[in-house]
Amino acid sequence: MSSDAPRPHHGIPPEMLARIRRVEIQARRLVANVFVGQYHSIFKGRGIEFADVRPYEPGDDVRTIDWNVTARMGTPFVKQYIEERQLTVLLAVDISASSAVASAGVSKRELAAEVAATLAFSAVANGDQVGLLAFAGGIERFVAPAKGRQHVLRLIRDLLYLEPSRPGTDIGGALAYLARIARRRAIVFLLSDFYDEGYERQLRAAALRHELLPVSLNDPRDAALPDGGLVTLRDLESGQTVVLDTSSRRVREAYAARAEEMRARRRRIFAAAGADEVELHTDRPFVPALVRAFRQRERSGRRPVPGSATAVEARRTAV
Repeated sequence: MSSDAPRPHHGIPPEMLARIRRVEIQARRLVANVFVGQYHSIFKGRGIEFADVRPYEPGDDVRTIDWNVTARMGTPFVKQYIEERQLTVLLAVDISASSAVASAGVSKRELAAEVAATLAFSAVANGDQVGLLAFAGGIERFVAPAKGRQHVLRLIRDLLYLEPSRPGTDIGGALAYLARIARRRAIVFLLSDFYDEGYERQLRAAALRHELLPVSLNDPRDAALPDGGLVTLRDLESGQTVVLDTSSRRVREAYAARAEEMRARRRRIFAAAGADEVELHTDRPFVPALVRAFRQRERSGRRPVPGSATAVEARRTAV
């Protein structure tokens, strides 16, 4: 039997296995054709460890001078570092009730699972470990980072079938939990529709400590209402309902203006935290948007320089 053959999963319904397998096949195809190169070029060498010292040469960064060795030898020496090859990827995924919205294409929950699977297989192909933090109104599940195909399949299963036990969305609580369990710097993908408030402080702290990429999940109905006469809208998280006359142009324009206001606020929050948003939509392929975001990040060079104010602050926050 080949190493890629699926192992038996006792107690899991065949239809669930088939769905997980479909997501796996799509994700691994994308990894093989597109993402593993993008992932490696963006995230390689995000951590460094001390290797040796050597004599100072003109042009070396003075911040790397080893003053103890310099004092003993009587001539300047600088520290040499090597990249830590194994990185840790954490997928923080919102599985609250609003993620079930699917007015076109797939639901936000399904989109999150497909994106997370692609990122997880990219990490594993790169020799990194990946973990999952699923949250809604509270922490629903944490799966410690590990490697391997079977581990990634477990993450996919949880993302597709885990049901929230508490209503609402608590992004701040999820990020606070992340701060307690992830003491070392990690690559954190935060996937949510961000229908929440009051998480700004935790987001800034997470962006200082980790390499944070917020991934917003959007459905067409989030931005605009169709002209469909009287409709009843129900908030999937609070259960509250409201009746709107969508044949009214004023109602549709007010809804669209409110949606744009929420998007603008979200962008301001991310900008204040220094986090680059990746905006995905359920009615569009996610591959082009994710690749564009990776390439833009590579060009911008988001890596904190060792010894810089950002790096020092990140270490101070982690203590």
